[in-house]
Amino acid sequence: MLVTAALAVAVYLTRTADVEVGLPPGADDDACAAAGARWPADVAGEAARPTAPEHRAVRAWGNPAVIARCGVPPLGPTTEQCISVDGIDWVASRLDDGVRLTTFGTTPAIELLVPQDYAPAPLLLPAFAEAAGELPPNGRRCS
Repeated sequence: MLVTAALAVAVYLTRTADVEVGLPPGADDDACAAAGARWPADVAGEAARPTAPEHRAVRAWGNPAVIARCGVPPLGPTTEQCISVDGIDWVASRLDDGVRLTTFGTTPAIELLVPQDYAPAPLLLPAFAEAAGELPPNGRRCS
């Protein structure tokens, strides 16, 4: 019984621990304040989790966490895969444990870090259309 209680506490702590997120350089941009007000309530059925630091430009959902960061530098021309979803262009970059999706054609940009557990990652993009739509365009588009 003691082992069961300890396991329950460990699971609880794992699920409620703050997600460590590095603030991007443009996190305090006004466009990120607008985008942060439109982060989705849930992603892939997963509720939002607290982040450390707590800041309007970052949000996390689920365990392992899907992480969104507004204020990353805009992408320049790229040969990476570019996807257009709900009028927003995103560049997909493969990571060892998932995919990074970055808005393309916005300044600042939003970066999504999507663990492999949520594959295929582009299916999550509609949840971020409202937030990404708050970012000013910089003239670049998927070709």
